[in-house]
Amino acid sequence: MRLIEGKISRRGLIQLGIAAGTALSIPSVLRAQTPTADARTVRMVMGSLTAFDPVVATSDVTHMHAYAIYDKLFGPDSKFEPHPQMVGNWGVSDDRKTYTFELRDGLGWHDGTPVTAADCVASIRRWGQVAAAGQLLMSRAQDISKKDDRTFIIALKEPLGALLTILTGPFIMREKDASLSPTEQVTANIGSGPFTFNHALAKPGASLTYDRNEKYIPRNEPADGLAGGKIVKVDRVIWENIADQQTAIAALQAGEVDFLSLPSIDLLPVIESDPNLELQVLDKAGQDMFLRMNCLQKPFDNVKARQAMLHLIDQEAMVRAGFGDSKYVKPVTSMFGNETPLSNNENTEWYKKGGDPEKAKQLFKEAGYAGEKVVILQSTDWAEASNMSQLLAATLQKIGVNAELAPSDWGGLVARRNKNVSVEEGGWSIFITSEAEANFPQVVTNPILQMNGSKAWYGWPQNDEYEPLRTKWADLETLEERRAVARKMQRIWWDYVPQVLLGQFVQPIARRKTLTGIIGFPSYIPFWNMQKAAA
Repeated sequence: MRLIEGKISRRGLIQLGIAAGTALSIPSVLRAQTPTADARTVRMVMGSLTAFDPVVATSDVTHMHAYAIYDKLFGPDSKFEPHPQMVGNWGVSDDRKTYTFELRDGLGWHDGTPVTAADCVASIRRWGQVAAAGQLLMSRAQDISKKDDRTFIIALKEPLGALLTILTGPFIMREKDASLSPTEQVTANIGSGPFTFNHALAKPGASLTYDRNEKYIPRNEPADGLAGGKIVKVDRVIWENIADQQTAIAALQAGEVDFLSLPSIDLLPVIESDPNLELQVLDKAGQDMFLRMNCLQKPFDNVKARQAMLHLIDQEAMVRAGFGDSKYVKPVTSMFGNETPLSNNENTEWYKKGGDPEKAKQLFKEAGYAGEKVVILQSTDWAEASNMSQLLAATLQKIGVNAELAPSDWGGLVARRNKNVSVEEGGWSIFITSEAEANFPQVVTNPILQMNGSKAWYGWPQNDEYEPLRTKWADLETLEERRAVARKMQRIWWDYVPQVLLGQFVQPIARRKTLTGIIGFPSYIPFWNMQKAAA
């Protein structure tokens, strides 16, 4: 982490305070706000939400918003197995090529109109143009059409065993919203889910308010992951945008907010020392940090430059910059994570403790690097990623790469990474993000694993040897078959290098002890099931 000469870092200040046996007192600047003593209102700090359409934007915060206001045909349980959600009954023909789905009773939009099969068909088709699993479905589909107001069919050209898993993907929107292009944002924020979006109280950039949908009828099954009954036990959730970590934790200590999704590792001792607060690991598999490169623009349109990044990165230094000497981090070399059923060591000889900057420098030379500007998008409201971005820029500069940071909040980063133009035209070269390790084995549904060019995730990698292996995944029946294909995929992945791993971390959330019942699921924090006791 780069420090300003003559000043002490926040990490240093906290460590000195702890060493001296003193408590760190962080003054609150939110005293004027209404405290969260109301047991029916929960205030949550979960990052900057600027994109509200889960088809246009794939960020976790956009999907958490979507899970609040929309619903899905099928939901994944804690083991990623699909279960009916909006669907009441379904069946499949003897040749396993025609599926019939009937909606359950009681589904209605927040505007008072009923949910129909036409809404479902339009939503699937829109989502299917851009999502990894959706593209696979559309390539196999012969017909997706309404049978009557509550029933629709999906007719396939050939059997698709993963269809129900694929249908855990699309959020169902009104037909008129789902008729928009998948590149045009739906802004109505009207769904059929357990919460309604309070337009009157929305303060973009400051806070967003979600109210319990009194007309929502949950399923009878117990909640399990993102499946089962979505029983809402509070009246209102307020999504607070507090970029400064010290301010956010001060608000948590003062009872002005109830929940903080990404507390800085630096400040965990402060939380642990407060008798009213609790750290909780909701995603026990953790997250894998990685940098994503723009494969369409110089210098990373050249595979040698991307391979240079693979050799340049010192994972241990990166996680130290982001998380300090923490028990929550470790290196990772498999594209499928450290501890998943698909984790393997195929083509991982590039990993070297400390990195290999000389090898990286040589590969940049072989790539014909001629001083092109490398723009690193830096999310300043995500301290760990911001620190890693600073170290990355300095590391590149040391080997002669013209690297510079483009600081913004996460919302600004999300907006800019959509641009596949040159850096001179407002594009980008690299950004740092993370993904739940549990999501990497989800080969059919995880867009990060695509390498199909313009239809791929940000960075737009393309490899015609890899994609047939990925699309074949939906037809594999045994774990042994999947592991064999996973090794082949990883060999190609690390030859092509669409992204570079920076390390694995397990991130606890912080909450007041009065807030309980939060469902643990990788990447997403649903608003249902949680409840709050009076202070």
